[in-house]
Order: sequence, then C-alpha cells, then structure tokens
Amino acid sequence: MATTTGAQLTKILERINVPLSEEQLHAHEMRPANVTAARSVRGPVLEGPPKLPKPTPRHVYTFDGKGFCDSLHKDLASQVAGYAMRMRQHGQTIWTLEWNWAKEPQDGGVGWTPEQRMHVASCSKLVTAIAMTKLLDERKIPFDTKIHDYLPKYWAKGPGVDQVTFAHLLTHRSGFHFGQNESPSDFAFMKSVVALGTSHVGQYDYQNMNFGLCRILLSTLNGNIHVDFTTPILQDVIWDVVTLTDYQAYCTANVFGPGHVMDASLAHGSSDALAYPYPVAGSGWNSGDLATVAGGAGWHLTIDDLLGIMGAFRRDNSIVSTTQAQSSLDAGYGIDWIGGTPLGTFYAKNGGWADGAGRTEQCVAFFFPQDVECVVFVNSPIGPSSEFLMGQVAKHYTDNVK
Repeated sequence: MATTTGAQLTKILERINVPLSEEQLHAHEMRPANVTAARSVRGPVLEGPPKLPKPTPRHVYTFDGKGFCDSLHKDLASQVAGYAMRMRQHGQTIWTLEWNWAKEPQDGGVGWTPEQRMHVASCSKLVTAIAMTKLLDERKIPFDTKIHDYLPKYWAKGPGVDQVTFAHLLTHRSGFHFGQNESPSDFAFMKSVVALGTSHVGQYDYQNMNFGLCRILLSTLNGNIHVDFTTPILQDVIWDVVTLTDYQAYCTANVFGPGHVMDASLAHGSSDALAYPYPVAGSGWNSGDLATVAGGAGWHLTIDDLLGIMGAFRRDNSIVSTTQAQSSLDAGYGIDWIGGTPLGTFYAKNGGWADGAGRTEQCVAFFFPQDVECVVFVNSPIGPSSEFLMGQVAKHYTDNVK
C-alpha cells in the first residue's frame, strides 16, 4: 500500500509547477498548536482620521522630527518591555529610536535595534497586498474582478461568494466570517467559511482570512496549481503546501527582492525578538512557525526590512509603477487607516499577535507625507491598559506638524 501511495504521489506532484517532496507532504501540519493558541490583536475600530486644527492661511507647515521622537519615547519608554523606531525620508534614515530589550536578560539579553527581527503579525498583510497589486497589474486583471473562478474548483462555494472581488479581500469587505471576534486563516478554516458563503459583501469586517485567501489566489493566478486540480489522496494538504510554497517564493522574488530583504521568514529564528507582558514578568514568548496562516500574518522581518519594502513600493518603480502604488494606497489595499494632516495624507498598517497570558508583539508601518516612512516595533502591550500603538504614533506625528 505504501508503494502504491508513493507512486500515486509521484504522478500527482508531476502535475504541479512547484517542487515538492513526498516527505514535505507527510510532515505538513495544517493547524499547529502554536497557531490555534495565539490570537491576532486587531486594535480598536478607527472611525476616521485624527481631529486636526484648521490650517492657518499662509502658514507654512513643517514636521518637527525631534519633537516627535521626544514625545514618542516619553510615551513608550515607561510603558513597554522595549521598542525600536526608524523614520526615513526619500529612503534615507532621518530619525532612529531604540530602547531596552528585544530579549530580556533572562532570555539572553538582546537589545533593540532596527536590525532586530520580529514577527510583524498583520503588517504581513501589507506584504501580501503589495504582492497582489504586483500580480494583478502584471496579469492586467482589474481589482474589481470576482475571485470565484480563481478559487479551488473542488471547494464548495456558498451564497454570495460569486460577488466577492479582489478589492473586497484587500479592504476586508468580503463579509466572510462576518462579526466574529476570532480571526483564523488556516486552509481548512477558509475552505469551510467559503462553503458557508457571505451575506455581507461590501461591509467592512477585519478578518485575517481575507489575506489568507490571497496566498491561495496568488498560486492559481500564477498557474502553479490549476483551479481544476484534484487528487484522490492528500488533496487539502497538497493545496495547502503548494500555495504556501508559491506564496513565499513570489513574495521573495517580487517584494523582498526589490526591498533588499535578505532573511524574511515565516518561522521564528533563535535570535528573533520575544514577546512579553507588561509589566515584564517571566520568560518571553516565541510565537513559533506561522506558515499555515501566511497571507494575513506570519512574516518575521526587521524594521529596516519593512522600510525597504515600503520604499521600493512607493517610490522606486521596482515592484509596480509609482502611479499604481499610490492608487493602491489610496484604495486602502492592505492599509488600516488613511488620515489627513496639513502636510498631506498618511497611510497606516497595524500588526499585533498575543498569547493567552498577555505576551504581545506588535508593530506599525506608516507612509507619511513628504516621502517619509516610519516603522515602530514593540514587544509587549503598551502599559497596563494596552494602549493602541497605531493611534499613539499617529497622535505624536500630528501633534508635531506645526
């Protein structure tokens, strides 16, 4: 029987344009314990941009970078395990902050720098959105194209699925798993939700599976696994492994390459930052290998990695044209918040991941006006009341536009 199964798999793998081994398939765990035990931290729903004073006629507004750094550090240093921040303008570093521990002394004593890697949680959605923008642009497929015909054909598809577009996924408006607090995105879960369908297409509801589905759609759009592909054995496992492998390869070549990112990973390395509660107590938390929820979470990057990706996307014409990049930002693809300042519009993406004991890793990425990008990593909650990092950074920025 084992020989027969091995021969079947050999023939099956010949039909896929992604190199895989029988050992990979048998070793693959579709829903590992470290994923089910963690939770995605969304933060509060933001109703709109910060309330700003009316611009003074003929006043020339400027950004006070030192004031921003001073106020941000004062706010964070007394309330977190540790953090780092870097801000670039035109791709050049203009401000850097780094404070305290990425790994506390009891865990090896590694201090924060912008070169320290951490799980960026939902900031992974920004990577996925950039990848989808690139692929749809290459294929000349409009964002308002329905996703139905690009999903695995063997999946059952409930009511409303035929109305969901790529744009709906990229802006959390598919209506999938609508109104539910938990936000899983493993293969089996997404398959089951698509089978149930959606009656809320067009309504906003933050769900990781919107971007988890994107990593499956990347593979079918690429033609590395055909929507008609079926197999009598290990069907879900093969689809899961193929789409995860292809997603990583596509991001590596088309997002990380132009961003000069050398060591992006969906697994947690031994030198990566650990997550802590606040106040800090005990050992830090290693959130583990998060490949099975890739698309909506999972990437381990440094601050400099994220800044490199953001700069390549926004200004270098090395991923897509700057016109297409700006259109995607304005449409909110992979973005949580679009706000206004007297200097212009900013775009922000938040990420947070936690265990059941309050140990948290979080980051935020901002495209600010005047060709400025800023990324902040924090490896704990902010204070005992868990202040919202994205809101804090936005406030310190807008308070220092004068």
